[in-house]
Amino acid sequence: MRPENNIIRNIRVESVAAEGKCIGKYHGQVIFISGAAPGDLVDIRIVRKKKNYLEAVPITFHEWSDKRTEPFCYHFGQCGGCKWQHLNYESQLEFKQQQVIDQLERIGKVQIPRISPIIPSDKTQLYRNKLEYTFTNRRWLTKEEIETGEDINRNGLGFHMPGRFDRLLDIDHCYLLPEPSNELRLFIKFFAINHKLTFYDVHSFSGLLRNLIIRVADTGEIMVVIQFGENNPDKIRLLMDEVHTSFPEITSLNYVVNTRKNDKFNDLEVKNYAGLPYITEVMDEFRFRIGPKSFFQTNTAQALKLYRTTREFACLTGKEVVYDLYCGAGTISNFIARNAARVIGLEHIEEAVHDAKINSEINNIENTEFFSGDIKDNLNTEFFSTHGNPEVIITDPPRAGMHKEVVKALMSSKADKIVYISCNPATQARDIELMAEYYNVLKIQPVDMFPHTQHVENVVLLNHK
Repeated sequence: MRPENNIIRNIRVESVAAEGKCIGKYHGQVIFISGAAPGDLVDIRIVRKKKNYLEAVPITFHEWSDKRTEPFCYHFGQCGGCKWQHLNYESQLEFKQQQVIDQLERIGKVQIPRISPIIPSDKTQLYRNKLEYTFTNRRWLTKEEIETGEDINRNGLGFHMPGRFDRLLDIDHCYLLPEPSNELRLFIKFFAINHKLTFYDVHSFSGLLRNLIIRVADTGEIMVVIQFGENNPDKIRLLMDEVHTSFPEITSLNYVVNTRKNDKFNDLEVKNYAGLPYITEVMDEFRFRIGPKSFFQTNTAQALKLYRTTREFACLTGKEVVYDLYCGAGTISNFIARNAARVIGLEHIEEAVHDAKINSEINNIENTEFFSGDIKDNLNTEFFSTHGNPEVIITDPPRAGMHKEVVKALMSSKADKIVYISCNPATQARDIELMAEYYNVLKIQPVDMFPHTQHVENVVLLNHK
């Protein structure tokens, strides 16, 4: 049956799906529904038709799901983050656990041996240690602003709206990062507006103010990195001086000039304007130095649980050679080093490798080595021959998972164990399926790093057959 005027009535929302959407069905056809919750009974409007599915939005709710709760953020529904605020936390954990199972079974062809209950986050607000905000001269206007007909300032500082690279939502208050995050963001925005500093235009690739990164460590240290789209020393100094004077609690104030067409600055010089060029995080007895380009898990408390799980899965005796792939600033490498004979970390960002070596020094760890470069190029027979074959491999790749050449290298290493950490169970399952001829899945442990989102971290222990 064809929906009348693209409206389908009385659809029971069944479950959650990727990207925070939910699933309903209409005469056997799958419908991905935004803004709903499993258990809702809704009328929906079809907004996109694909060969194998439909996409829709709710227009009328007849019954509310018992899994719902009241969202706490004013920006919910417009902001691209925290898409599950309307679900109670117990339901979020249940759906994330099932997501891991579904991906491993469907994509990885894994016969689930044993999966431990997901480890919940103790904090569901103010749990992050880092946020990135984007400047725009084309902020999204509210309906009320549009209806005034007035000439409204379009400058804003906030987050991308779902599915729109060129539309940003100006953020009044965010519940993810502790203060002074909100105060600092608003101060910079209004100072820039009052002093007529230009906000970035993604269409013309022009404008002074481009990006703002704020890190707040558990130690109380604060890092700020401002990315400028134009090299204007006088205006840069004007803003940096004002931020430094108005927020003396900032312990690391930095900036980078990026005139390219994307926001990536891994290969650009970051200039330290005031304070130290790093901040320090603490986990158990370990101290980790984090630079502007360093990767560090954005939920420190949950990262500690993740690393403890990794160390438990590795089950080291002190005699093993361990490879830590995509090691970042060496947090996992140093965390497990005292339980191993040697730890060899590989990471493509050179500055992160520098931080990893320093982190070993400040923690008095002497059995680690770190190498920078593309892992798919570095990890080969020659590297194994030079540095020793690993008994244990720990791998924590980005969302895209591991390159096929890296997967081949893992299999050729014949390591006894692989501990695979992933923020994307789908690509993790894909890689596990590629290794199925040589490795069995023994343990699975999901960890909730990101409450109110569909994202889940997952740790899998693989044993060589």
